Amino acid sequence: MRVNATGRVLHDPKGGSFRFDAGAVCLDFAHTGGEGQYAIFETLHEPADLAEWLAQPPLVTVMTATVTARELTTAKALRQAIWDAAHARAARRPMPAEAIAIINRAATAAPLIPELAADGTTAGWAPPVRATQALSTLAREMIELLSGPLAERIRECASDNCPLVFVDTSRPGARRWCAMERCGNRHKLRALRARQAGPGE
Repeated sequence: MRVNATGRVLHDPKGGSFRFDAGAVCLDFAHTGGEGQYAIFETLHEPADLAEWLAQPPLVTVMTATVTARELTTAKALRQAIWDAAHARAARRPMPAEAIAIINRAATAAPLIPELAADGTTAGWAPPVRATQALSTLAREMIELLSGPLAERIRECASDNCPLVFVDTSRPGARRWCAMERCGNRHKLRALRARQAGPGE
């Protein structure tokens, strides 16, 4: 897994898209859809959708076994647990017990096993490669994130109406926005308009 290759392009159902880097693959995974009001952002409709997402960088997990409907259900439960845990940490709230249990349960499965290629300079995943292994790897990454030094840097976008959550991996630790091209620029534009309007207008 290449840590510096996180981030995905997110699509707004109302139109438009932008690149969002959550700073960790497990958090990128948490933004593949959701429940309730976030159902309109769902991208994992079928098991094949999960397989396709996992096959993208940085995991590049090409399945040797077909992803099943049960694995998709498990993946969505883990995704929700990661989302809930990340938001709780960002808000400095107690961690939901159910989210902890789901993450821990997913982590008990065997993870992906790295394998050096014959050329000795590249690596892949040792077969067989199954979805449960990829989910275990994501769950273990979330456990490391929540229990490690970057836990204090898990944040929700500073925009009033943006729920995206990320871990700030920048050296100064000053990241506020999901993406400058989206919420960051909107904030700058609003601030500029407010200054131009002047006091009392």
